[in-house]
Amino acid sequence: MSTERKVAVITGASQGIGAGLVRGYLDKGYRVVANSRSVTPHASPDVLAVAGDIADPAVAERVIGEAVAKFGRVDTLVNNAGMFIGKPFTEYTPADFAAKISLNLAGFFYVSQHAIRQMLKQGGGHVVNVTTTLVGQPVKGVPAALASLTKGGLDAVTRSLAIEYADKGIRVNAVAPGVIKTPMHTPETLATLAGLHPVGRLGEVSEVVDAVLYLESAPFVTGETLHVDGGAHAGHW
Repeated sequence: MSTERKVAVITGASQGIGAGLVRGYLDKGYRVVANSRSVTPHASPDVLAVAGDIADPAVAERVIGEAVAKFGRVDTLVNNAGMFIGKPFTEYTPADFAAKISLNLAGFFYVSQHAIRQMLKQGGGHVVNVTTTLVGQPVKGVPAALASLTKGGLDAVTRSLAIEYADKGIRVNAVAPGVIKTPMHTPETLATLAGLHPVGRLGEVSEVVDAVLYLESAPFVTGETLHVDGGAHAGHW
């Protein structure tokens, strides 16, 4: 088994941005470990599908363990798994809170621990957290307190880990998308969602992938949150 080719682990990899990231890293010459609860075997021998809930500590350990067993290394972890529940703050239920904390935070925490341990053994690596532009620029009429609470935690820990591991060769960055055109959005909502961005359109999956791959190829960039949101983070419009 050759361990020379780099390996990326991508969570939330079965559809949308995650599936786009799998294709993007394959095109870049990486081997890929793809995780989600519903992920299925991939046609490419360079993709290892590991199904399971990434918020489960045992699944997180298995994802990194199988990556090392199959491909010999972990160079990049993209924490893409997450969910959005938009409700007025007082209408969130305990179940909503538990689900968001589980996927958005536990789904980052355990797998990142295992990945960084492996990167320390290798002498370097890269972690990218997918957050949301709403962390830094809330929008009136888009209630998103739980997104701010959980994805805001990822935004903050990105900088914390970047400083902690900078001298160990491990970079940590984030990408903060606006609303991206994926099948989760029904056609009748697209015009309204496009209006949430100053440029007047939705983002494309390929534009988020391009941002992640830019960070991948930028060795002097760490602790950065790169906004892919059509200018929404820049202010009111």
